[in-house]
Parts: sequence; structure tokens; C-alpha cells
Amino acid sequence: QVQLVESGGGLVQAGGSLRLSCAASGRTFSSYAMGWFRQAPGKEREFVAAISWNGGSTYYADFVKGRFAFSRDNAKNTVYLQMNSLNPEDTAVYYCAAVRALSSDYVGGNRVDEYDYWGQGTQVTVSS
Repeated sequence: QVQLVESGGGLVQAGGSLRLSCAASGRTFSSYAMGWFRQAPGKEREFVAAISWNGGSTYYADFVKGRFAFSRDNAKNTVYLQMNSLNPEDTAVYYCAAVRALSSDYVGGNRVDEYDYWGQGTQVTVSS
């Protein structure tokens, strides 16, 4: 079992930045590939980014490429999502998720059903 707790959300103006964190506890964190998803009101949960067990491989949705950066610190059992150049369309609840990694460079996929564990989410609101 893996428990995930997100933090770092808040209200920011368009063009601003936020860094989300997701702290994990439970089973060996470094054995898990991680993902970030988001869900806006009235919309389905959508993929944002994924990172491999060893942090060496990342994968981003097209709409965040060049603006967001996903990283992890396995010594701290934490992953981070640095979000820059935010716009109102980025407003959503952001969730981190974990899936047991098949290898150290395995990057989690972009489907919700590929992930085994989820956090409770953190709200990000971008004002225009």
C-alpha cells in the first residue's frame, strides 16, 4: 500500500508559477513510477505528466510541454511538479498517482486506470 499526499496548490495569477509536491509513504517509493493528473469542474481527469522510478525519464501531455517539469527525490519519498507560465485553463484539482514500476526506467502511462494509488488532490486556481 502506498499513501500519497499532495500539497502546494493555491491561487496564482496568469503567468505565475507554483510547485506541487506529493509525499509518499508505505511501500518502497523508489519502486514506483509516478504521474500527475488534473480534473477541472465538469471534465474528466486528464493526464499531465509521468516520471520513471529512477527519475531519468519523463513524459508530458502536449499542453504542458515546456511549461511544467516533473522531478522526484527518492531519498525524500517526494515528487514535484514545477508549473510555470500558468494560464486560467490550468485551473483544476491536481492529483498524483503511483504505479508499480516494471523497471527503473519504466514511465507510467497516460491513462487513469494504469495507476494503482492516488492522492486526495490539491486545488490550483489561475486567475486572469
